[in-house]
Amino acid sequence: MNGRKNFYSLWLHLMEIGAAAGCHQRPERSFFFHGWQFPVCARCTGVLLGQLLGFPAALVKNISCSVAAICCESTLLDWLLQYAVVKKSTNARRLITGVLGGFGLAVIYVNAVRGIVRKIKRGVEKA
Repeated sequence: MNGRKNFYSLWLHLMEIGAAAGCHQRPERSFFFHGWQFPVCARCTGVLLGQLLGFPAALVKNISCSVAAICCESTLLDWLLQYAVVKKSTNARRLITGVLGGFGLAVIYVNAVRGIVRKIKRGVEKA
């Protein structure tokens, strides 16, 4: 019984973190594992997975900001279509577009840091 209580306490803590991160945590838009709702919705789950994939990929390979923007736009498009009730989104599509959006964000972050580092290096070389 104590293990289940500890797990429940951990789950509540993760749900609080998910809410604090800005996720709506709607059950109908979330995945479940053995009856337990994920701490973030399907789209936010995808964004987190995309960032986990995107940061290492962007560090190893130079991916353009144009590609990253297209990835982010896929998430925005899915959200807009869902919001405008043009097309009903599914958790699978939310996950996929979330992965693309998270990947794109990670690439943009890495490229921004690279640009700042280059600018600092140029400034140091001129001095």
